[in-house]
Amino acid sequence: MTLRRRGLLAGAAALSLPAIHTARAAGVIKLGMLDDMSGQYSEASGPGDALGGLMAAEDFMKLHPEIRVEVVNGDMLLKPDVGATIARQWYDQQGVDAIFGIPHSAVALAVSAIASEKDKVVIFTAAGVPDLTGKYCSKNHVQWTYDLWSNSAGIARGLVEAGGDSWFFIKPDYISGHVMVKDTATMVEQLGGKVAGMAAYPFPGTTDFSSYILQAQASKAKVLCLANAGDDTANCIKQAHEFGLPQSGIKIACIVYQDYIARSVGLESAAGIIGSMPFYWDMNDDTRAFAARFAPRYHKAYPNYFHAGTYSAVWHYLKACAAMGVDKAKASGRAAIEQMKAIPVNDPLFGEGSVRADGKHIHANRVWQTKSKAESKGEWDQFKLLATVPGDKAFQSMAELGCSFVKS
Repeated sequence: MTLRRRGLLAGAAALSLPAIHTARAAGVIKLGMLDDMSGQYSEASGPGDALGGLMAAEDFMKLHPEIRVEVVNGDMLLKPDVGATIARQWYDQQGVDAIFGIPHSAVALAVSAIASEKDKVVIFTAAGVPDLTGKYCSKNHVQWTYDLWSNSAGIARGLVEAGGDSWFFIKPDYISGHVMVKDTATMVEQLGGKVAGMAAYPFPGTTDFSSYILQAQASKAKVLCLANAGDDTANCIKQAHEFGLPQSGIKIACIVYQDYIARSVGLESAAGIIGSMPFYWDMNDDTRAFAARFAPRYHKAYPNYFHAGTYSAVWHYLKACAAMGVDKAKASGRAAIEQMKAIPVNDPLFGEGSVRADGKHIHANRVWQTKSKAESKGEWDQFKLLATVPGDKAFQSMAELGCSFVKS
């Protein structure tokens, strides 16, 4: 199975968009899915995020036939200038009211600045830098699906307590990579562990991780922590297995882990890997029902937590628009986000939660271990639950993050 699905979005859009892509009218809500549609994060987010958002719009309109929703998709190519150009054009010329997605921190910051300038909405369903609700907080954006601190906290606590008290980190040389390592290393040390070493690699473009894997092996660390995502994570797992790291007892932890990564490398290589995911398709009847609807429209693949997060975020945004009135929601992005904060979150995928004053969606997070081939009962039966972290403990407090417009 390849991790990249270039061209998939065009096919999905051709099949699905006519159901909601109608003539512009004053009462129409227009959503933009701005993502990596063709690069190394495209399977992690991209077309699947777009489909999740589209399905939420379709489902919402069935309950609210008086509200019309349009969806457009854009490929930001993991480049801040490209993402900013698309966002500005959407807000200024195409009447987009809210943008979702963006699995790249620098692009997220660029689009947030434009949303604030234009008083529009951006909801980050794939960007994980915790400071999006800290020093980079804005009244015009929400961080929805996860943050890197939350993922790091669950993994670090579980592994250190189980004896994994020395860590080696492999990270991409960009903002999120550095943040992931800083936060996780701090937690490891606070729990009594130590950092045996770390290595940063050029991003994008690196495919051979052998030198970094060998550094990890030479460090004698008990845990190899992969502070990356997408194809990079998959390649690291494969190469770590080739060099015999997991076979020798070294635990592998992935801060941004996904279902498709485990499936693409195979359970023989992925067995035992630890990762945090707030959503897994097989959690309950509601998540299984969503996966059954999603898979036939997405090359028969089940949704991951980015895809589910986009569905969840779009649903709550549209719910807020309906509650306050479409015209008022379109007139002010800040007002729409205030309405999102005022009403409780309750959807079938992420469950009960809330949007905090600083713009962070508060919900439970979960720590998973990849099953062995012997434990798996089917093609998509990949994980067993190790721990559930309740929402009130899953994220840093507002005081710790220090958002400028939140009163302490």
